[in-house]
Amino acid sequence: MGVVVDPGVPPEVAGMLRANAPLLSRIRAGWVPPAAPPAERRRPSSMALLAATPVVVALMSLLLASHAAPIGFVLLGSFVFIVLVKIASINEVPQHDRPHERGVYEQARWYDGRYLLADDFDAEARLVLARAQRAIGSVLRSHVNAEGLLDDARNAVMLPEQEWEIARLLAKLAALRGEHKVLLSRGIAPEVAAVVEPLDRALANSEAAVVARVEALERYAGHVAEAERAYHARSQIEELRARLPRYEELLAESGADALAVPEIEKLAQDADALERLLRKSVSSAHEAFRYLEG
Repeated sequence: MGVVVDPGVPPEVAGMLRANAPLLSRIRAGWVPPAAPPAERRRPSSMALLAATPVVVALMSLLLASHAAPIGFVLLGSFVFIVLVKIASINEVPQHDRPHERGVYEQARWYDGRYLLADDFDAEARLVLARAQRAIGSVLRSHVNAEGLLDDARNAVMLPEQEWEIARLLAKLAALRGEHKVLLSRGIAPEVAAVVEPLDRALANSEAAVVARVEALERYAGHVAEAERAYHARSQIEELRARLPRYEELLAESGADALAVPEIEKLAQDADALERLLRKSVSSAHEAFRYLEG
């Protein structure tokens, strides 16, 4: 599973968080990228070098014209070497200057608590979340949703909200379940057993409630899948019906049209039946959608 992000996070930030799951795990574990040195701190040496150039050139000219010419040559060579090194370092990004990692770190800190990683879920929670994500994905990727036969605008808003809410509850459940297992592993005194039993029921009831949400999503996705099948079948039938005149012409010319009339009529009946099936499937999907809102 990837990073699950609160739908209220700006899309560009959500995309960054989803694309950097390993880096987010490191940040969550306490890693901090070094701060990039401001560009202003790296400019003075370059400016000073530029300002000193006329003075150095004048001094070297005097030395080269005097008896101290060898010293002038040494200074000239040294200055040229310094200039070349500086030019090479202008476009070099320091090892610790990592704007991308720093950007991810800053957004991760700013939106802390509004995204969840794989480490936030135990094995049971991951399975339940994967079911919810499969159901949501199948609806949002469907042609009937893209064509507006479903309420695509509400789907685009409500289904991500459902995913986030389910993921948030599963993460809390996984955390409590982990703490509960640690507590039980240390052994429970008889006096504490009466208190532990209601906690067990609370965890079980909470999990059942989240699973019920997921099952509602799966039912909705099932109705959408039926509508999707009817949609594709109807499209294929319509394509065949558009070709009928050519087939009828061929049959008439060959004298075999009388034999084909029943088959042609059945094709029209199939198209009408698929149209009714599509409308029924879409209506069922709308009913399931309303159940999700409740």
